[in-house]
Amino acid sequence: MFKTTAARACRIVSNSRKLHKTCRLSTENQGENPIRRTLRILRDDIKLIKRPANEEDYRRMLDREFPRFCDVVIIGGGAMGSSIAYWLKEKTGVDGIRVVVVEEDNTYKTCSTALSVGGLRQQFSLQENIQMSLFGAEFLRTLKKRFGPDADVNFHPNGYLLLSSEAGAQQLIDNSKLQTELGAVNMVLTKNQIKERFPWMDVDDVAVGCLGLEKEGWFDPWSLLTVLKNGAHKKGAQYINAKAVDFVFQNREDIIVEGVEQGNYEAINELVVEMPNGERRTIQFAYCIIAAGCKSKEIAEKARIGTGSGMLSLSLPVEKRKRYVYTFSCRENAPTLNTPMVVDYTHMYFRREGLGDTFIAGMSPEPEDEPPTDDLEVDYSYFDEKIWPVLVKRVPAFECIKVNGGWSGFYEYNTYDMNGIIGPHPYYTNLYLATGFSGHGIQQAPAVGRAISELILDGNFQTIDLTRLGFDRFIVEKPMFELRIV
Repeated sequence: MFKTTAARACRIVSNSRKLHKTCRLSTENQGENPIRRTLRILRDDIKLIKRPANEEDYRRMLDREFPRFCDVVIIGGGAMGSSIAYWLKEKTGVDGIRVVVVEEDNTYKTCSTALSVGGLRQQFSLQENIQMSLFGAEFLRTLKKRFGPDADVNFHPNGYLLLSSEAGAQQLIDNSKLQTELGAVNMVLTKNQIKERFPWMDVDDVAVGCLGLEKEGWFDPWSLLTVLKNGAHKKGAQYINAKAVDFVFQNREDIIVEGVEQGNYEAINELVVEMPNGERRTIQFAYCIIAAGCKSKEIAEKARIGTGSGMLSLSLPVEKRKRYVYTFSCRENAPTLNTPMVVDYTHMYFRREGLGDTFIAGMSPEPEDEPPTDDLEVDYSYFDEKIWPVLVKRVPAFECIKVNGGWSGFYEYNTYDMNGIIGPHPYYTNLYLATGFSGHGIQQAPAVGRAISELILDGNFQTIDLTRLGFDRFIVEKPMFELRIV
């Protein structure tokens, strides 16, 4: 028998043959004719053995076939899901485990990744977030070495400048100390030092600021998604355009779970997907990873997370939140080309966009100002009423600006503590989560992908210990809040 507890429900199968065996055994007792099942498995094995010698032809063969079974199925093909797929294949090779990525929208037109502003910073108060961002910077630095000379995300190393009022000054200073101890490179500036470096800024109400000097800036999120997806695909990960709609449950008397009467445990080892033509198919898996952004809670509920009893009564606290980004022009006395990403203590931010006179700006709304999430329409009155007054106060030259346009995107907002949920679910032995990053996902995707691959293939975290960011913190009621950080 296999026993799992609330502290950790993690059965690790570390080589591909065992993963395939686990997946195939899951078809037993589900009504499939034994002879048909045997013939199907033999046919699939023959296809894998008699594979084309050319790797590109092999990938095309996989893409033509619907994956009836796989070792790992990843729900969500954005930056997070693609990073996980890449790292799983990077660690096992083309001939290793079979990885399938299920993505509902292969155009990515409403994907949080594609609509992100692409920031990268180490200015956090939690060690885990600092370390993940440091690795993100290293990942971008070595992009060409890892993916080839054409890999580029147009990184702008201008850094972040976080401003603090007197109320948050000491916390910002303490945060900076931790960041530098872990390897970040930044500097705490007095209001006079800020004014000297950036004379176009009004700092009368600012106590201190923290300026990232290295490893911080911004990049093109679409390019990073493309690099990660292509990298995963070249190593043999299979992407299918489908919507995850349900799971198939199987009674497992050999698994004992704390709080569940013996013999009543129901496992999941099959995902139901809906194809673009409306046809429903199933994918058997050894492991499933939910990395579906703001749709993660909806998918988790298909696995009875939040609708069941015991550990399954706890919901995945991830909601869809809409955020606006506005573009505007400032032609006279504009901030200079070395302008960092300025993050005001009011939660307003702005930075340059390109080398011309264009800037972008946004602001996290107060709870009473949360916009509706039924579409991606942009409310320009929010800029006029909420953002522009703060912009003008901080940069007087922004008194005369022209709003050129804007866009909106969805956050996978963790309502519990606004930090990522990374790792196994405590009830299921084979379900992992990578969601709830609340706007930080694009910069943390490389580290999270590596971390999830370590959990599945090695049995535990090998590089950055992200245990405190697991689902268990909801059970033991230990939130992981950032302090004085947006």
